[in-house]
Amino acid sequence: MRTLCASTLIGEFFVIAFAGLVAMKDPDLATTTVWTVCGIGMLLSVLLCGMLGRRGGVELGWALQIALIASGFAVPLMFFMGALFAALWWASVHYGRKIDEAKARFAAQAEAQPQA
Repeated sequence: MRTLCASTLIGEFFVIAFAGLVAMKDPDLATTTVWTVCGIGMLLSVLLCGMLGRRGGVELGWALQIALIASGFAVPLMFFMGALFAALWWASVHYGRKIDEAKARFAAQAEAQPQA
């Protein structure tokens, strides 16, 4: 699960950076504010990669997905991109857990077989 979720988070890192470039073109938004918010989002996406194995890591990932969707109020395209990455996050968590279970099952079967 960690590999799939970390891949999604790294993808979000780049999407947040590109959203910051788009948001800079809005005359109502201050450049410092845009890059402070984007920088925090980018930092969180990278830090969450390391927290995925810990308790609450997946839940914090969901919080980042909600924040990404909410960023659509500043950059309307982010409603779509945020929803897309939320779907990718769900798939990463869902299928990642199934893959982890299958790996554990195969490892247990391999240990149970006598060595030749």
